[in-house]
Parts: sequence; structure tokens; C-alpha cells
Amino acid sequence: MRKILTSMTLLAAALFANAAQALDSSGMPVVVTPLASRTETASGQPITLPQKNVQVLVSTYDIAAGATLPVHKHPFPRYAYVQAGTLQVTNVETGKSNTYKTGDFIVEMIGQWHQATNVGTDPVKLLVIDQVEEGTKNTVLRQ
Repeated sequence: MRKILTSMTLLAAALFANAAQALDSSGMPVVVTPLASRTETASGQPITLPQKNVQVLVSTYDIAAGATLPVHKHPFPRYAYVQAGTLQVTNVETGKSNTYKTGDFIVEMIGQWHQATNVGTDPVKLLVIDQVEEGTKNTVLRQ
């Protein structure tokens, strides 16, 4: 648990620090560029973390042009970095939509039904990070 929290703290510090230059061990410059800093989900909820046995899951998603994911929700935090394409995420409870493009960072809504559609002409590529209670899944499909 301590290792996960330390790793997440270091990752957050690296991602959310001001743009800075550091040196690697050979003296070569390393550029750190902040991508995002958020305290709320896409629907305005505070980000809440699992309370026990946290497990970090990292995956990639490739969503074909025109594809729509089924309506689903996440019981735990999910973060996504859009590596390519244009994705529209719609909260089906409120009807509100957000459109994300290459380079955007998404903090997905927790416990709210939503779906995503690739609204572009190219595939959407996502790097997805989930923080769940160990052994659980972070996607629940609506029946």
C-alpha cells in the first residue's frame, strides 16, 4: 500500500509540477511538461479513492471510428489520456456531453451512467488508469 501511495505521489508530482527541466544522471536535460491537474471528475464530483487494498490497473483502448461503447459506470476512479482521436463522452443521466481530443486528460465520472463515441474519422487511442479495490473491476455495464 505504501509503495502504491508513494508511486502515485511521485507520478502526481511529475505530472503536475510546473514545467521544469531536470537532469538525468548523465547531465542530459529532461523536460517535464504538466498535462493536467484536477480535483473533480468530468461531471464535477470530488475525486474519491478506494479506502482499502488499492490496486492500480493500466490499459490501452483502441476505439474504431464511429464506434460507441455501451452505457456503463465506474465504481472507482478512472483516468484516461487521449493519445489520438476525438471522443465524445455523454452522461446519460444528465444528457451533458464533453468532447476530448488528442492530448486531453479525462477524469471520468464515478457511479454515473455514461457512454463514449468516437466522433472522429480516425481511431481513438486511450491510455487508461484505474484505481480500484484489489481484485475488483471498474466497469459496470447497464443491463
